[in-house]
Amino acid sequence: MRAKSLTSKREFSIRGKLIKMIKCVWSREQLSVDERSYSSESLATRDYSASGYSSRPGDTDTKLDNSNIEEAESSLRESGYLNYEEARALLGRLEYQKGNTEAALHVFEGIDISAVVPKMKISISRRCEPNKRRSQSDTVPPMSMHAVSLLLEAVFLKAKSLQTLGRFQDAAQSCKAILDTVESALPEGWPENFVSDCKLHETVTNAVELLPELWKLAGSPQDVISSFRRALLYNWNLDSEATARIQKEFALFLLYSGCEASPPALRSQLDGSFVPRNNIEEAVLLLLILLRKSVLGSIVWDPSIIDHLSFAVSVSGEFMTLAQQIEELLPETMESKERYYTLALCYCGEGEHMIALDLLRNFLNNRENLDCIQELLLASKICADNMVCVEDGIKYSCKAISQLYGKCMQVVAIANCLLGVLLSAKSRSVGSESEKALMQSEALSALKAAERMMRENDPYIVLHLCLEYAEQRKLSIAFYHAKKLVKLEGGSSITGYILLAKILSAQKKFVDAEIVIDAALDQSGKWDQGELLRTKAKLRIAQGKLKNAVETYTFLLAVLQVQNKSLGTANKVVKYKGNRDRRLEMEIWHDLANVYTALSQWQDAEVCLAKSQAINPYSASRWHSTGLLYEARGLHQEALKSFRKALDIDPNHVASLISTACILRQLGGQSSSLVRSLLTDALRLDRTNPSAWYNLGLLYKADLGTSALEAIECFEAAVFLEESSPIEPFR
Repeated sequence: MRAKSLTSKREFSIRGKLIKMIKCVWSREQLSVDERSYSSESLATRDYSASGYSSRPGDTDTKLDNSNIEEAESSLRESGYLNYEEARALLGRLEYQKGNTEAALHVFEGIDISAVVPKMKISISRRCEPNKRRSQSDTVPPMSMHAVSLLLEAVFLKAKSLQTLGRFQDAAQSCKAILDTVESALPEGWPENFVSDCKLHETVTNAVELLPELWKLAGSPQDVISSFRRALLYNWNLDSEATARIQKEFALFLLYSGCEASPPALRSQLDGSFVPRNNIEEAVLLLLILLRKSVLGSIVWDPSIIDHLSFAVSVSGEFMTLAQQIEELLPETMESKERYYTLALCYCGEGEHMIALDLLRNFLNNRENLDCIQELLLASKICADNMVCVEDGIKYSCKAISQLYGKCMQVVAIANCLLGVLLSAKSRSVGSESEKALMQSEALSALKAAERMMRENDPYIVLHLCLEYAEQRKLSIAFYHAKKLVKLEGGSSITGYILLAKILSAQKKFVDAEIVIDAALDQSGKWDQGELLRTKAKLRIAQGKLKNAVETYTFLLAVLQVQNKSLGTANKVVKYKGNRDRRLEMEIWHDLANVYTALSQWQDAEVCLAKSQAINPYSASRWHSTGLLYEARGLHQEALKSFRKALDIDPNHVASLISTACILRQLGGQSSSLVRSLLTDALRLDRTNPSAWYNLGLLYKADLGTSALEAIECFEAAVFLEESSPIEPFR
């Protein structure tokens, strides 16, 4: 009992002395000599009081913060005195808590951190030594852990004060000093069993999270990246939520900051581990880690992770990666509607349009799903862009329009545009001329309605309205919309330029068309000039400038060859473009072979066809060009075999259908019904082909069983279409 009484008296004495000491500092008084021989430096009051930042004398009776008193008591019990730095740390904290930022900063700046950092490092290092090593060492740490915690907290609050005052660079340097101290003392990382001072760990955790934000405010992106990587690569013993916050913030910075990060240092990677090569790869890696943590339940589910991951993979072209991650999510994690829609977008991006359409069908067939406008529009767009399941696409777009009644007019405009595109596609497949005219009229009405509903001109709507006018041979109004499209695109796409050149070629204004293509070439990058140069070559062929066309094709092939070599290890989006360029290269070899055939340069034509075969041996277009070569050389049987091989690969290859019919008609011995069947099939697929109408007219003229009127109608159609025929089909 006596020992207990003495202990409580001693604690009361310490608390009393401490309260007196702090009140003394506040009131500019000195402790009496008989209390304890603290030096004036130990109280850190002289320059603080003289600065004018301290509290007024009338505030001495303000209630003291118990946490500060307990903090000081701990230091007093461990070391027996409160030194200069600790006193300033306590006083600075008091001013900071009261909102006196400038006063707090003045107090904190009086602490010579560089002088105590070595002591803090030694104290932290010895505290983390194994028990056996610590027991063998008789050396007492130069500072108590409470003192270390108090001083590091003072540095952190100094950084916060500097941040409040807008001195972000200085704030970041102060915050960095905390991490440098701990990392130097514990090079192997923060031990999991280090629990002597929760406040110390809390301060370090806060500093780890704050440092990247301070570098952002200071406008130093490379330091932001370094601090994020430091936070994630060093073992700070952070909890899972704190780590997740840092990973997410880092991923967002990599995606949206506009700063290109250098790859992480290899020394920080394990052998054989994946090293990101750029911002996108590093961001995707971080977001995938977060998604995995969410699935395992180690962190709270965050739906924005999927949104940011969707953006990242759309930039890199890795749509299947996102699809696989979504498919692995538990059903309750993501709503069924969002899951189906996102998966459909992923498969669309990957080129698997039918899989995407099947997913949307499964969702839309469920009668419980009522509000599904996005899904209906996406299904309609898949049908419109790929010309598949046109009837279903029309049904989906009509249903979307009915659900949008009285809602956003811009979305209604998009639905009407898709309906117009689908009706136009259906009109090209119907057999009856009256039904075709009706469908074309409805398609044009839907596209016009879409244009009226948009507050601002939409390039997608203007493009399809222009195509519809052009295909109906309303070339003047098509020309007007093509110019509008070029203006809307503002040089961001070559689609408008090529369409404008085709319309001019249909008006037989080849020189003007070539001027348009030259203007587009001046505004586009070298790697985007493939289609433009091919169009220019075709314009020269139409003008009879075959030699000039050969020069253009040769230059284009050289550009494509250099581009293919420069692709190297590119991302998936660039590789997809590379595949598209390979298809373009194959078509160029076919065009060049046809030009050499027209020039009677048989050997050069054969070389071009061999080059094409090396790219794709199963090309209907190549077999058709081979047949044209044999036909020009008078080898009609060989030509017929080539045309039939082209039809074996693609039964709907219009040029091969017409060429086969022509060869059969020339050879004779075949029934006219077979030739007529081939030509009508070609017209069913392309009713604007003048060659098909001309050859059908020749067939009717030679057939005594048909009237001359039918032949005349075919010739008239051929003449009209030839006069308004572009160098290439508009679509």
